[in-house]
Amino acid sequence: MTTIFSCAKDVTESLDKDLGVSDWLLIEQERIDKFAAATGDHQWIHVDPEKAKSGPYGATIAHGYLTLSLVNYFLPQIIELKNLSMGINYGVDKVRFPMPVVCGSKIRGSAKTTHIELINEKAVQATIRVTVEIQGEAKPACIIDTISRYYFE
Repeated sequence: MTTIFSCAKDVTESLDKDLGVSDWLLIEQERIDKFAAATGDHQWIHVDPEKAKSGPYGATIAHGYLTLSLVNYFLPQIIELKNLSMGINYGVDKVRFPMPVVCGSKIRGSAKTTHIELINEKAVQATIRVTVEIQGEAKPACIIDTISRYYFE
């Protein structure tokens, strides 16, 4: 189920509420390799499946920043913004990587609004905590407090 924000008041009323979860996403080696190519991070634990078999996880793992970047993939599945004139990625407050994402794992995002700052009657700054879960694991892969500004019409 998607949470819909149509105005600043909708966002302010979401404080301390679970906003929902995204679909599961399979993390495949091709995605990891493309991220390595884009960032120049070719560490063997990410890009060498043969060597990684004898490493600490038995397979390659996704880059932490790849996992973090997928928040932009998950959030639009969790929240829908209507009547928006502009949205700005303002930054992040805190990021943690409690557990690596092993290649072949499925991950998804869940979200909760943790802080709201009203800018004016049509604009709000929201801190949304996104937890990237790994299917079948007790610990999450990533926890990030995203900060966004939403300007409604």
